[in-house]
Amino acid sequence: MQAQSKKAARRVTLMLLLPSTLWFLLLLLMPLVIILVFSFGERSAVGGYGGGLTLENYMNLGSRAQAFWNTLILAPTGTLVCLVAAYPLAYFLAVKVRRSKSLLLTLVIVPFWTSFLIRTYAWIFLLSGRGIPALLETFGLADVRLINTPWAVLIGIVYGYLPLMVFPIFVTLEKLDKRLFEASGDLGAGGLQTFLRVTLPLSAPGVITGVMLVFILLMGEFLIPAILGGGKVFFVGNALVDLFLQSRNWPFGSAVAMTLVAMMLAIIGLYLKLATRLGGGRMSGGI
Repeated sequence: MQAQSKKAARRVTLMLLLPSTLWFLLLLLMPLVIILVFSFGERSAVGGYGGGLTLENYMNLGSRAQAFWNTLILAPTGTLVCLVAAYPLAYFLAVKVRRSKSLLLTLVIVPFWTSFLIRTYAWIFLLSGRGIPALLETFGLADVRLINTPWAVLIGIVYGYLPLMVFPIFVTLEKLDKRLFEASGDLGAGGLQTFLRVTLPLSAPGVITGVMLVFILLMGEFLIPAILGGGKVFFVGNALVDLFLQSRNWPFGSAVAMTLVAMMLAIIGLYLKLATRLGGGRMSGGI
């Protein structure tokens, strides 16, 4: 009787999972399969996909080496800077603030009330000659150029993605039992020791979630490099826009896209493995 009830429960579970599984296969795996097939094809005379079976597209990936290089440098760097800036803010909101916490959290969310495109365009003025460089010139730092440089793209990345790093860390810190801090102090640990041995390890799930969320989005970013990079600093996302929409070389664009996906999976897999090992297996629980 118990075995029959277990079988019935499994059937119900499978029936409940079937719609979401089919939806997942349709919206995620099928496009990847199509892109994979396209990546081994040839460009037709009028653009697009013209069939065929060749490895030439993957052999020509070197022509987009600069885009891959910029992405692999600025995406992890931007993620790291976001983490360094977001953790103290999230810690302050979760642990130190007693009153007006909702107001401060709202202020973190406020930038999302405006279009990402408009907010990025605003940085053109701030980073141009009449903005931050003009302010720096008053302090004796002349001829500082920010716009259309990697620094401009990095600033735009941190500004645009910082809230996405703050909230996962904040949620994890908010759920921590505050009595752990008191117990750490009663055992003779100072503030720094409490942070390193209690707060930081227990907040690891939020850190992992924030890092993955920001890094994955940055690997496909194209708007910030296009606007603040001025065509001089471009990511793989910019290369994909050019290949699919302008030159209409879908097979080569598909090869670039599949290479980017493979790189992301390898980097994320290595990151999770190292994070789990360093965290003694506790970190993986936050994903």
